[in-house]
Amino acid sequence: MRLIVAAVAGACSCATHAADVNDLTELSLEELGNIPVTSVSGRSERLGEAPASIHVITADAIRRSGAATLPEALRLAPNLQVARIDAGQYAISARGFNDAIADKLLVLIDGRTVYAPFFSGVFWDQQAVMLDDVDRIEVISGPGATLWGANAVNGVINVITRTAAQTLGANAAVTAGNLDSQITARYGAKLGADAAYRLYAMADRTENTRTASGNAVADGRTRQQVGFRADWARDRDQLTLQGDTYTGRSEHRGFFGPFELTPIKISGANLLARWSRQLANNSSVSVQAYVDHTERRDALLYSPQVDIVDVQFQHGFQVRNHRVLWGAGHRRSRDDIEPGVFFGFVPASRTLRWTNVFAQDEIALTERTELTLGTKLENNDYTGTEALPSVRLAWQPSNDHLAWAALSRAVRAPARLDRELVLPPTPPYIIAGGPDFVSEVADVAEVGWRAQASPDFNYSMTLFHHEWSRLRSGQVPPNAHVQNMIAGHTQGIETWATWQAAPWVRLSAGATVLRKRLHVQAGSTDPVGPAALGDDPSHQWSVRASFNLPRRQDLDVALRHVGALPVAQVPSYTAVDARYGWLLRDNLQLSVIGQNLFDRAHTEFGNFMSRTEIGRSIALRLRWAM
Repeated sequence: MRLIVAAVAGACSCATHAADVNDLTELSLEELGNIPVTSVSGRSERLGEAPASIHVITADAIRRSGAATLPEALRLAPNLQVARIDAGQYAISARGFNDAIADKLLVLIDGRTVYAPFFSGVFWDQQAVMLDDVDRIEVISGPGATLWGANAVNGVINVITRTAAQTLGANAAVTAGNLDSQITARYGAKLGADAAYRLYAMADRTENTRTASGNAVADGRTRQQVGFRADWARDRDQLTLQGDTYTGRSEHRGFFGPFELTPIKISGANLLARWSRQLANNSSVSVQAYVDHTERRDALLYSPQVDIVDVQFQHGFQVRNHRVLWGAGHRRSRDDIEPGVFFGFVPASRTLRWTNVFAQDEIALTERTELTLGTKLENNDYTGTEALPSVRLAWQPSNDHLAWAALSRAVRAPARLDRELVLPPTPPYIIAGGPDFVSEVADVAEVGWRAQASPDFNYSMTLFHHEWSRLRSGQVPPNAHVQNMIAGHTQGIETWATWQAAPWVRLSAGATVLRKRLHVQAGSTDPVGPAALGDDPSHQWSVRASFNLPRRQDLDVALRHVGALPVAQVPSYTAVDARYGWLLRDNLQLSVIGQNLFDRAHTEFGNFMSRTEIGRSIALRLRWAM
């Protein structure tokens, strides 16, 4: 707390020569429909013309929400399910199968894939970005395998930060709250006429969660991260170089019988380079490469150390009414996983490789109708080559309306957790991996409609149906193997809308409905069945009101409801979040942020024996810019 007070005082004393910290004007709804997105077709296109269930979280929406972490910012996407498990861990998914190890959602940060390849999921406590630097977050629900490959089964989250040239000057923010505290700082400057760079640092602390009986759980944590980005642009060429490094640790967790549960320790570093050139005749070429090193020390589960090298190439060109994008890539992962109390991997070390080629053709059938055909061939070490085709049809009856339909095949390729996980880490095993486990398959049909119905109102609606085969299943212990003996379907609807009710008030709402019909196939001895494949509410909805008040003040109030989770019997909950902001000077803003305001605490995820409650949070944030 002493550090936070000192930082606040420093920010105030340096604010004299600062520039505007916030422009309280927002994009109009028509301008929001023109936001460029790249995650659907691999090229820049207007959001209003993208034939997919895509929601864009803008930088202004993040600021006005008061979110301090990436998972909390993702609550703004109505097509995602975001559940906080404890102080540091989240379960995040789209269209079902949500879990702490959810494995059907692809997450990218500035083009870098961040899921852990040994279990195909995301450790959310190891993923952080400085939210003040985020330009937008593109959230696609539904498959994106043709462009993004295996694991882009139920959705894609693409976090895109601003270029260095867009973040010149100094920026600092301090957040002090009863549950979460954070300090961030960034400085950006030009490097000659064609280049710019930025440096940033951030540190945060999260306090313990508590059980329903009020006992503190040893899950509080601290985290520190520093990084940089440099961009160079001249004529037709653009070059980006960026990197991050971080460390963090939880509290000491006591003992499990004779085993000492030392703090969970995390660390990592990454470096990414991307070059692109605009060629003649509306064509372009790009090359991206990165290295990523992560470590996690968890004495209870397991302790992985992973090194990844990834290289991608893309070339786009246009011939008459055909807009073609093709490319290739190679990814290599080397891991070394030490066993914990419960789990181990046999062998302890493994090198895995994924190689892909893809092609996509957007064909303009008429002035307002476009057909997109594409496929990716991706080879992995476990199942060989997988084909990931898709077809999309888009029709614009007018410039402000879009109807679209899509058929896709996506797979979730095996990870080491499927093939080589053992419980306990030494024989005799209760679970002995899945030596014959193959890819899980989804055949997906979608129909959607998006419209700018008037200058003050827009909406989006999508119906989806996923046919599942070869889903992960188990056997009766001991020496049980992981198999592919669950099948069935999921279906539902996703919808959201925004209304500019007055020049000073904007209302937005979203809802999802999900129905799961999964079953164990004949011949399986799985004792748990589909209940092991995640825990999902049948419905959820949210409503948000944003007010621009006089004297450079703003107020945001959000109401969100999540239905009950049937597997762990987590009750439904309704939460109210709010943020009040006051621009004290052109360069200094004070915010008061509250979460779960009318609820002392509630559970969002987890089984009855281990789940904790997420409590009411009140925080003050001071943000300064120069």
